[in-house]
Amino acid sequence: MVLYQEHPPHPALAPYLACLWTCQVLPGATPVTHRVLPDNCMDILWQDVAALSRVSGMMSTVVHVPVHQPVRTIAARFKPGAAAHFFAMPLHELADQHPLLDDLWGGAAVRQFNDAIWSRTLSDVDAVTTVERLLLRRLRSNGTIKAPGLIDAAVGAIEQSGGTMRIDTLAAQLGVSRQHLSSQFRAGVGLGAKQFARVCRFRQASARIRAATHTGQLDWARLALDLGYYDQPHLIHEFRQLSGSTPESFGTPPT
Repeated sequence: MVLYQEHPPHPALAPYLACLWTCQVLPGATPVTHRVLPDNCMDILWQDVAALSRVSGMMSTVVHVPVHQPVRTIAARFKPGAAAHFFAMPLHELADQHPLLDDLWGGAAVRQFNDAIWSRTLSDVDAVTTVERLLLRRLRSNGTIKAPGLIDAAVGAIEQSGGTMRIDTLAAQLGVSRQHLSSQFRAGVGLGAKQFARVCRFRQASARIRAATHTGQLDWARLALDLGYYDQPHLIHEFRQLSGSTPESFGTPPT
């Protein structure tokens, strides 16, 4: 059995975090492979297996994660563009990577924090609170204040369009060159603006497909048109690249 729950962030972290989440794979659970789809977010994961903490950089495609032993995970999921306030590096260097947090924040402080979580048995709520304290301390030590800017405006516009907005149009609206927007976006978000938009559009498509499973009816040509794909083959090609499956087989668990 796998227990998963999302927790709302502390108010001071709400501008930066989509949620905190906890997951526990209980003893005796059947070994499975989880299909993790790109969602335009970054995560930090603390796990009780070897008391390791890792960063999951923004994903450009599907990742298959085998789970074959009991493990407990406490994690923070950042909103697009918000992780830059916690990492003093261009975020595209973390894309599709899973480095140890020790290597990014310094080993001694991270190990002390890991000990605070795993040296005693904490409830999920207490563990989440401990993670929030670390993130607040990190945020304050950086002297960072969240303020709207170019990246926030670009992320908001792409998300509002469902990923259909053209990047050159967006750059013109923001009063910058496409090259400047692209370089700033990659460094501040983790993916290029075009790839970020692809993932937004994919998420719209996957949500529509999931909803259609209840009715058994879906006009594939209409879906492709609504979401800005050139045609149905374009939808299938993009879907396969991002999820590893065709839209028709999307609901089938991986083997």
